[in-house]
Amino acid sequence: MFNGFTDATTDFLWNIRFNNEREWFTEHKQEYIEHLWEPFKALANEVYERFTKDKDDLIVNLHVSRIYRDARRLHGRGPYKDHLWFSIRPENDAWHERPVFWFEIAPEGYSYGLGVYSPNPAQMTRFRKEIDENPREILALAEEFEKQDRFFLEGDEYARKKGNPPPPLDKWYNRKSINFHCDRGLAKPFYSKRLVDEVVEGYNTLLPYYKYFAKLADRIE
Repeated sequence: MFNGFTDATTDFLWNIRFNNEREWFTEHKQEYIEHLWEPFKALANEVYERFTKDKDDLIVNLHVSRIYRDARRLHGRGPYKDHLWFSIRPENDAWHERPVFWFEIAPEGYSYGLGVYSPNPAQMTRFRKEIDENPREILALAEEFEKQDRFFLEGDEYARKKGNPPPPLDKWYNRKSINFHCDRGLAKPFYSKRLVDEVVEGYNTLLPYYKYFAKLADRIE
């Protein structure tokens, strides 16, 4: 059961950032297991179970990252990550082209949201066509998004604009990727079981956006 992270959690993350070597990690591995890995896994499992309960049409799996970096991709960095994340996503070879719920913990705090990080160009072309020809559904979602203040919209934009739709769709139209991002720092829920409630509530807020972009990806496939 997840009961919150502690100061020891962030202490370990800061320490691994500045002592990113096998000797230090080996000496402090029990701290990693007790204060980071075990509570992080508990959080991921509880969020997944709560969020997917009674959603029979939501076919997704939980993926939890490990602290160990791929030795083939160190690129001058240490062998350990100073942040961990989990994702809730479809079990699909092209999952990176689909919307993904995510949560990340780092020394500075935590963040979570929904990302469509690597859509293929055909998806975004179709997205713009939908806005041009049938904007009702995405306009309703965009207007609803404007009413909340938990998530902000981000994602790489084209250097040369593809078009100029009216607000609020102008914030969506020219993006290569889309991410709905909540950055919370070391807010109070970090230290209690209320963090599960917050993340599940956030994912439920983003579920209509997940369904919209999942449907868009299905059409392209």
